[in-house]
Amino acid sequence: MSRRYDQSTTTFSPEGRLHQVEYAINAINNAGTCVGIMAKDSVILAAEKKQLSILLANSEHAKGSEKMYKIDDHICCVVAGLSSDASILINQARLSSQQYLYRYQEAMPVEMLVQRICDYKQAYTQYGGLRPFGVGFLFCGWDKHHGYQLYQSDPSGNYSGWLAAAIGESNPAGKSLLKAEFEEGADTRTCIKLAAKVLSKTMDTTSPTADKMEFLVLTADEETGIVSQRILPDEELTVILEELQEEVASEGDA
Repeated sequence: MSRRYDQSTTTFSPEGRLHQVEYAINAINNAGTCVGIMAKDSVILAAEKKQLSILLANSEHAKGSEKMYKIDDHICCVVAGLSSDASILINQARLSSQQYLYRYQEAMPVEMLVQRICDYKQAYTQYGGLRPFGVGFLFCGWDKHHGYQLYQSDPSGNYSGWLAAAIGESNPAGKSLLKAEFEEGADTRTCIKLAAKVLSKTMDTTSPTADKMEFLVLTADEETGIVSQRILPDEELTVILEELQEEVASEGDA
């Protein structure tokens, strides 16, 4: 029966569902896991890093981040799903942020930017000849209005604010672990360890390595309003993973 209603983006099924939107969400659920956690004085984004071929040319993906993208000085995101779809939306987000800065001479509020992109995504679910974007986002940022923020959005155009969130493959297991171990107001290093623990669980490995993950930490000086974004180097991440493995081993012995 559903095949009669899934050819068009704008046709509802008798159950009130848009099958094309659900297919786009499935593209996210088949992608590598991404995690976002709000710490006391930062926001952490983490993602499973797919192993790229050593034959790959010296492109941005070869030398930089695979899933982390800077939108503006105070906003960044991690994506799960179709990277080509993500590129379109990220460029749109960057354009919107710069237009706001040019017009009002101040940084665009984080939630306003997320809402702008979600409006753009929602339009692709209601016009003929278009299809939904098969990509999910975790946006993080800081502004003078609401401080640190973390948002999740999906292909339907919905978005919501979170203290900790997981998207992508095996996200139910990731969310379950976050519910059990997340503590509001924890420090940055504790939250990085928790994000690494979530990725390890969703990747189904007891010996995670730094080359299979990527982490971004966003911090802000609330007095000056200067925001910094830092990709954790493999050396620093390796130390954190070793500490995490020691903690897990000690818990097992106990």
